[in-house]
Amino acid sequence: MDRVTEDRDPAGRSGPAALPEYAERVLAVAELIPPGRVLTYGDVAEWLGGGGPRQVGRVMALYGAAVPWWRVVRADGALLPGHERRALARYREEGTPLRESGRGGVPRLAMARARWDGRTGVTPHT
Repeated sequence: MDRVTEDRDPAGRSGPAALPEYAERVLAVAELIPPGRVLTYGDVAEWLGGGGPRQVGRVMALYGAAVPWWRVVRADGALLPGHERRALARYREEGTPLRESGRGGVPRLAMARARWDGRTGVTPHT
């Protein structure tokens, strides 16, 4: 799966550029997550056996628009700042378990029910 993204070289010229291998791997995992389920940034890093949550988050920030980015989330279940409305619409469309905010604010993901165990295909705590 060779992904290509629009990139700029040091002189400012744009053109297609192959994604770094780690980014390819992160995006491939994101594509495996079924609708209505999520993995944390740390889950993805653990699955890949390298990097960490910050590296996964960086890949998703730079290259994640072409994959279901809303399915790779923070461990606390908070919605991605600046993308809450778009993510919330996706979660509701897919039936992703949510929990309401105590103060009538933006809901959070119900992580115990939404988290997917990709290795077994089972969602924990269901």
